[in-house]
This record gives sequence, C-alpha cells and structure tokens, in this order.
Amino acid sequence: MRIHRYVTRAWYYFRLGYSTYLTFLLGFASTLVTVYYLAIRNVPSLLSIFPSFTIFGVLATIIGVPLSVAIGWAHLKRSMAYESEQDIVVEASPYYYKMLPGYWKEAFTPTYLEILLLSRRLLEAQNLLTSEDKTRIEDLEKKLRTLMEGGLVGKPRSNLS
Repeated sequence: MRIHRYVTRAWYYFRLGYSTYLTFLLGFASTLVTVYYLAIRNVPSLLSIFPSFTIFGVLATIIGVPLSVAIGWAHLKRSMAYESEQDIVVEASPYYYKMLPGYWKEAFTPTYLEILLLSRRLLEAQNLLTSEDKTRIEDLEKKLRTLMEGGLVGKPRSNLS
C-alpha cells in the first residue's frame, strides 16, 4: 500500500510537471518555429516585417504573454467554464466527504464534538431536548466521530457524468 501511494504521487507530480511546464515550453517554442518558418518565410510582405526569427519571437512573446494573461483572467473571472470546472473538482474530491488532515482533524473537529457533547449534556440536564433534537445531535456526533476516524460522510460521486 505504501509503494502504491508513492507511485501514485510520483505519477501526479510527473503529469503536473510535464503538462504545466515541459509541454508548455516545448509547445510555445514549437508554435513560434512553425509559424515563422512555414508561414512568415513564405509571405514576402510578412518577411519584411519580421526579417529574423529572433525579432518575431520577441514580438510574439511581448504580445502573446499579456494577451494570454487577459484571456486567463477572463476565463477565471468572466466565464461560466471555470465555475463548471470547479463544480467537477468539488464533486470528484474525496476531501469534501472526509476530514482534512492537519488542524481540522487534530483541533477543530474535536472542539466541535466537545461543544456538541457539552451542549447536549446541559440541555438534557434542563430537560430542554426534544426527541428530534436528540436525534439530530446524535447524527451529528456520529458524523464527527466518523470523520475523525478517517471515514466518509455524505455520498461522494464515484462516476462523474
């Protein structure tokens, strides 16, 4: 199981590094070379504007980077596509159905459970709990204990459509 965890983590790091950095840089360079040597070199009017690959590369970078930033900003802030992407990430992530490691598991959830238990005890002592209240509190207590033990609550989607 431990080897499987390391292999899957290495696979994730590989995909992240390859797709985000290596493929991006190779794709950018490949696009510049392809456009210049297959398009610009064959059109005399464009060749007079871009007499060398270096000039074309610098100008394409100066224009392309801010344009890409603007498109990325619009994608995140103005399009429904990003919202849909996040919906899918939330549906697929197991951490929306189980306890986050760290301070949530070690401090906050035990604190919430203790507050719930103390409140229940106080309300029971004063005979202020209805059977519905008691059922809800017991359900919450069970969920908090399940989370603290590493279990899942809710119904994670196993197959996204």
